[in-house]
Amino acid sequence: MILRNRLKERRAALNVNQQEMGRLCGVSRQTISLIERGDYSPSVTLALTIAKVCGVTVEEVFYLQEETEDEKR
Repeated sequence: MILRNRLKERRAALNVNQQEMGRLCGVSRQTISLIERGDYSPSVTLALTIAKVCGVTVEEVFYLQEETEDEKR
């Protein structure tokens, strides 16, 4: 399973940039960028904070996706 996210879409709905989202969540812009690209999996605490800032459930921001055969290699 791969952790995917809709953070960029949720952030756009709030009309905030990565810098502002990072400030609202107590992390750096770089952390927000890494999460959006799927290069970093946030802690449970950070995932809950992001969801709260977005005004949605964690599942509306983060979800698990089955790995394809190519991704397993």
